Amino acid sequence: MNGVGRPLFFALVLLAGYLTYLVLAPFLVALTWAAIFAVLFQGMQARLSLKMGQTRAALVTTLLAGVLIIGPVAMLLTALAREAPTVTDYVQETTKAAPRTIEMVWQAIRDRSPFPLPTNPTELIAEGARRTMSFLAPQAGAIITDAFATVGSLLAMLFALFFMLRDSTSMGAQLRDLLPLQERDRDQLLSDTRDLVIASVGAGLAVAAAQGAVGGVAFWLLGLGAPVFWGVVLAFCSLIPVVGAALVWAPAGLWLLLSGETGRGVGMLIVGVLGISMVDNVLRPLLLSGRTQVNGLVIFFGLLGGAAAFGFIGLVIGPIILVTTGRLLGLLLRPALSIDTR
Repeated sequence: MNGVGRPLFFALVLLAGYLTYLVLAPFLVALTWAAIFAVLFQGMQARLSLKMGQTRAALVTTLLAGVLIIGPVAMLLTALAREAPTVTDYVQETTKAAPRTIEMVWQAIRDRSPFPLPTNPTELIAEGARRTMSFLAPQAGAIITDAFATVGSLLAMLFALFFMLRDSTSMGAQLRDLLPLQERDRDQLLSDTRDLVIASVGAGLAVAAAQGAVGGVAFWLLGLGAPVFWGVVLAFCSLIPVVGAALVWAPAGLWLLLSGETGRGVGMLIVGVLGISMVDNVLRPLLLSGRTQVNGLVIFFGLLGGAAAFGFIGLVIGPIILVTTGRLLGLLLRPALSIDTR
């Protein structure tokens, strides 16, 4: 290629890359989730492919992934819809029956507030609910549109997952060839990335499910309303960095103490500290044993920065980006330069 043709070739490559981005931009999140699930289900795909071939194994694995995603969501939504009225009634009853302690706290807040507050906190809650409903009513059309978009993204993700599973060997080989590193470093980088995906997704979902189950059982044993609802809320909150499931069980325990139910309040706090929170400290190291050792500060900023930059999926890819970047810099600064110069 002559001196004039090379710049034109690179310009053509950049243009093709930009046009490719425009075509795939609406599906980037779906493709990212497909790649993540392809890593998670790689072991199952490999075992099934020995018995029924790559294509059938990929189809079975994709259908199983779809069931594992859609099934629990459908059951949880049904349970939430069934228990939502119970939650509302329980909150209203406990608020109306606010004891003297809560009334004194509310009165102290009213005395120090720079703007007027109602004498009864239930009035403030009712006003907040009214404003929330008035805000959500005009958004009904957008919510329905988002629901259809979510279904479309799910179908696109499952479609892409099938091909990623079926062609995993060839796609992995192509990815290795694209990395300008020595063979040993390419394999190590891909292996570390795979382990990090399993660590951040597989372990995270397992811990969330376990904390939700423990919390739901605790709410049921303590006689609190809608244990399934609060178990689901605990599971989702456990994915939040730093505070995690404490965002639910700590206020619940304090509310019981303020309500004069000292025994149940102390029980809720004990279960929260020694049960719900300890699940993370015990289960996560067992699941991650021998897989990855990542600095907690990197995970913290990866979670927060990833969520701010990419939304919910950033909770997964944020730490992966930071860790992968750090390891690439380590390879670059290594005395024996490992970049392939061929």
